[in-house]
Amino acid sequence: MRSYVGVLVGKLLFSLLCCVTGPVFLFVAYAAWRDGAGPQWVLSASGFGAVVTAVIPVSALKAARADFPRITARDRAREGAERYGEESFVVWAPRSAPGPAGVPPVRADVLEARFVRYEPDGEATFTTYGGNFDPAEVKPVVWLRLRVHGTEPYAGGAEGADFEVGQFEVGQEVRVPPLCLSAVTAGRLAVLVGPAARAPGADAGPVTVLWPRSLLLAGTRTCRVTGLDGRTTEVTRRVRRQLAQIRVSWSVGGVLMDGDTIDLRRLDPDTAARYSALADGPEEERAPVTEPGEETRLLTALLPGEPGEFGSVGRRWSRRGGRLVRARFLSMAGTTTFQAHGPHLDVRLRIRPADGSPAFDAVRRITVPMNYLALLHRTRDVVLQASPDGSAYIVDWPRTNLLAGVTEAGIVTPDGREIPLSPRSQALWPLMNLLCAEGISVRGAVLDLRRPRLRRVSEAVLALVAAEEETGAAGARLS
Repeated sequence: MRSYVGVLVGKLLFSLLCCVTGPVFLFVAYAAWRDGAGPQWVLSASGFGAVVTAVIPVSALKAARADFPRITARDRAREGAERYGEESFVVWAPRSAPGPAGVPPVRADVLEARFVRYEPDGEATFTTYGGNFDPAEVKPVVWLRLRVHGTEPYAGGAEGADFEVGQFEVGQEVRVPPLCLSAVTAGRLAVLVGPAARAPGADAGPVTVLWPRSLLLAGTRTCRVTGLDGRTTEVTRRVRRQLAQIRVSWSVGGVLMDGDTIDLRRLDPDTAARYSALADGPEEERAPVTEPGEETRLLTALLPGEPGEFGSVGRRWSRRGGRLVRARFLSMAGTTTFQAHGPHLDVRLRIRPADGSPAFDAVRRITVPMNYLALLHRTRDVVLQASPDGSAYIVDWPRTNLLAGVTEAGIVTPDGREIPLSPRSQALWPLMNLLCAEGISVRGAVLDLRRPRLRRVSEAVLALVAAEEETGAAGARLS
């Protein structure tokens, strides 16, 4: 993994190349002063050179901070700032394009997703779209085969009962906002269907996907409702109730979110009453994290982003007591800046230090790879490299993506037997920590215990895998 010092040196050299006129003017001013030139000319040349030269370290520091995901004390959230619960996750995604007027949203299941193309402007550099949070260039084009459901009445069919749509399938290409890729993987979308769908046998034509609302149906974005009596109800992945809530919000022009909670006490009485009526509906079990057939929708191998791996280990960092720690994303908000492999987001992280001290929140702007965003519905965990003194943390995307299941991991035993690890294996985290403690780098997702440098940890690795298999078997017997 790159080091901060290496990135900073590279940015300094680039800034020096771009602003070389500053040092040149300083040298010319000095030579002119030695030759007895007029003081006004010398002061002008030296002043211009000093200003341009001062830009070099400032621009290098800013560029290194933007390009390198390093979290320091300056990024800690201020005391008294809004707090999020342990399971909260808020995503501020761009608004969807307007669809057919006068129709309520309906549910669509993603039966199949195929990557078509992704052609962003630029390469690894940052691209900023002034005032445009949702440019088309940074959205991968995906072909979706959808099964669109008719109206699903909730609590007697009060919401949207006047718009009946028969179930049908449709295939179309769509541009998916990076922040909303997990809704495709989860397989649940909120869509608008044109009025033509009402006519029996008519071609429904393309549907309009409501991406931010699809994050709610997918369960990526958590949702709670605080009633008029002050009690808060968890409705994440209660799909039928959420769809009814989406229709209420759609009919009144949108309801603002306060964190991840809709507080009915802040709404107008009529809207609050409609929301309250939904609470009297039938009990509903949570929908699955992902709908059946996820393998036909999983695009992580084709989306840009770093592949998952057990990661590199700096020997000096390891010897001095550097550790891996886990953090969790609490919120993500889009900006107008993007890189080729992902959007540059304002994020809030809850970090749990390795020494057992209380967790704290950090607020930072970093680039999040798209292949990780496609799995946000089932994980918000992130792996950090903690400095030995605990003063700085670096987001480790290769290890994060391996832990998230972007890349499948495996082990080759000393006798050549291959042991695959499930994408969400509980053994991955202790294995990463074991390798870091021993100062062993593994650039890939497979631990080949036949290699000489891995032989000394082969017994410990196999013991961790056996312990996980035993735990999994015990859990299966209990269930």
